[in-house]
Amino acid sequence: MSSNYYVPAQSKMPLVASIGLFTMMFSFGHILNAKTYEYSNLLPTVLMGVGFVSLMAVVVYWFKIVIWESRNAMHSNLMDKSYRWSMGWFISTEVMFFATFFGVLFYVRYLAVPWLSSEGAKEMNILLWPDFIGSWPLFQNPDPEKFPGPKAIINPLQVPLLNTIILVTSSFTLTWAHHALRAGKRLALRNWLMVTILLGISFLSLQVEEYIEAYTELDLTFDSGIYANTFFLLTGFHGAHVTLGTIMLITMLGRVMKGHFTANNHFAFEASSWYWHFVDVVWIGLFLFVYIL
Repeated sequence: MSSNYYVPAQSKMPLVASIGLFTMMFSFGHILNAKTYEYSNLLPTVLMGVGFVSLMAVVVYWFKIVIWESRNAMHSNLMDKSYRWSMGWFISTEVMFFATFFGVLFYVRYLAVPWLSSEGAKEMNILLWPDFIGSWPLFQNPDPEKFPGPKAIINPLQVPLLNTIILVTSSFTLTWAHHALRAGKRLALRNWLMVTILLGISFLSLQVEEYIEAYTELDLTFDSGIYANTFFLLTGFHGAHVTLGTIMLITMLGRVMKGHFTANNHFAFEASSWYWHFVDVVWIGLFLFVYIL
């Protein structure tokens, strides 16, 4: 590593990223309001796609530059520490992100639904929905004509349990890959990393199958009430994180195939591992509080 703190040259990429992010989110807001204002989704959809592609192009460019800097020994020990702190803070924001969604689940389940039935302020139940009886999962919504409710929920002992086994196993295989990297065993590193990626893809494939079953057979959709909305909110964002984690691991596999990383210099691999283990821990919480309890 270099003994100096490397300072990159000025770049227009932060401006491009800001414009892309603003375009994507502004267009997404228009799409969400399309039913209310009854205008075409075509232009906002195209703009959202342009913004997303612009943002991803900046991300790919930045990571390409960082890899080049690392391969050319331009990172000092202080830079390495800054990367570790940055990844730690990033994961801490992800913890807060999912804590908010778990908070929504607990608020709806233990406060909102009971108060709308016969607990708490009973006059609210009498005035609004006197026939509503709160339960969880919520099959009978307060306004069943508008929101009929799902026929059933996902069986936790089928696909969710299998996905739990898959993700927990992937944490072990990724740890074994990390140990192989530290021991200089390149073949074992490649093989265990490939197994981890296959497990991640298997998880995502099973989740797609689960969503198809929910929509086509169980009537568990966004229009079936608050239970379905919290279900898709938590599992959907987690699935997005698994997708991102899988892309990160595929990138690490590509770098391993090119001979990158050494036993003492492989923070990119470590950062991807931290992220993957975090995603696995979140899933265990989801399995318990969304599917089981």
